[in-house]
Amino acid sequence: MLRAGDLAVADFPGVTGAKRRPVVILSSEAYHTARPDVIVGLITTRTADAAGPTDCFLTDWEVAGLRRPSAFRAFLVTLPVADISGRIGRLSAGHQASVFACVRRALAPAISGETL
Repeated sequence: MLRAGDLAVADFPGVTGAKRRPVVILSSEAYHTARPDVIVGLITTRTADAAGPTDCFLTDWEVAGLRRPSAFRAFLVTLPVADISGRIGRLSAGHQASVFACVRRALAPAISGETL
C-alpha cells in the first residue's frame, strides 16, 4: 500500500498533456482506505524553476530513489490508484516535513479557514 511520503511513477497531467514522471504521495492511509484515488504532488528535475515558496529542493534525491537532482512543486492532483506505477522510493523524514510545509503554504487559507 502506498503511504504519504512514498515516491512513485504516474502519468501526471499537465497543460500540454500527461507526462510520465515521479510523484510524491500526499494522501494519508485514512484517505486511502475510504477512496479509490491518491493525492500526489509533482516532482521535477527542472530545479531552477522550483524557486517559489511552495517548492523545495530534494537534497537527498538519490537516497529517495530518484535518478536526477529533483525538487517538489506544490502542483497537486488526484489520480486513480490504477494510474500509479510502482513505488520507487521514499522521502526522508526531513524532506517529508519540507514537502508538507510547502503544501500547507499552498493551501493555507483553506486549511486555516481564512477567506480570500
